[in-house]
Amino acid sequence: MGGPQWDSLPAAQRPERGLLAIRADLDLFCNLRPALLFPELAGASSLRAERVAGLDVLIVRELTGGIYFGEPRGISVREDGVREGINTDRYDENEIRRIGRLAFEAARKRGGRLCSVDKANVLEVTMLWREVMESLRPEFPDVSLSHMYVDNAAMQLVREPKQFDVIVTGNLFGDILSDTAAMLTGSIGMLPSASLNASSAGLYEPVHGSAPDIAGEDKANPLATILSAAMLMRYSLDEPKQQTILKGRSRMYSAVKDRDIATDEAEEAVMGTRAMGDAVVSALSYEGE
Repeated sequence: MGGPQWDSLPAAQRPERGLLAIRADLDLFCNLRPALLFPELAGASSLRAERVAGLDVLIVRELTGGIYFGEPRGISVREDGVREGINTDRYDENEIRRIGRLAFEAARKRGGRLCSVDKANVLEVTMLWREVMESLRPEFPDVSLSHMYVDNAAMQLVREPKQFDVIVTGNLFGDILSDTAAMLTGSIGMLPSASLNASSAGLYEPVHGSAPDIAGEDKANPLATILSAAMLMRYSLDEPKQQTILKGRSRMYSAVKDRDIATDEAEEAVMGTRAMGDAVVSALSYEGE
């Protein structure tokens, strides 16, 4: 989303503001960002293969609150003539509770471990976040809840990422941590996402957005978009079989390197966007025969 050609526009006219408006208008408060490492891509990760082999982390990010939406905000001139910028990080307990419940439910269906990430040692908004997460613990006795400060969580993601099962956090922290997790999987071009409302209607997109810097150059990795369609099958259309097929075909072709996951373009067979997409379509057609 966005691009350098729009960087000089007023904040209210930049493309990112449109995306935030879509999220708010549709109440897409729950953002699911899986970081799954396909075995074929262990060598493309930024960490040693033994550190990331079997990695499967789900980041649950609150998407319609926090500092991206809080008021007051803006740039103003004080009485002394000095300009200042203001943003407000704000959550109420109902917003925290609803994302917390979904994260607990996700952990219950996976490995049973939920890590809530905050900065409760200095930020009051995340002190409340931690209190509400703790209040949900009795509802989910089969889920192990832990807490971690965001700076430590960022360090642990690149130190020992497999310690995590499900991470739940606010809008800003989730934005940063999910991009950090992307490189553990080999490329941000491999990561899908789902943004859901309370009725499971959703917006599905690659974590990397539209990649405007390489638009039309046949360079973008299409697998994150395809895997986003797989998430749509599961969460909004209730078609788990189709999701499995899509994920399986994408995994098969993750071994055929796109430019963003090739470690040496001169020696590896590198496919462009169209060729990679055609390969997955061919595999899906074969599956249907």
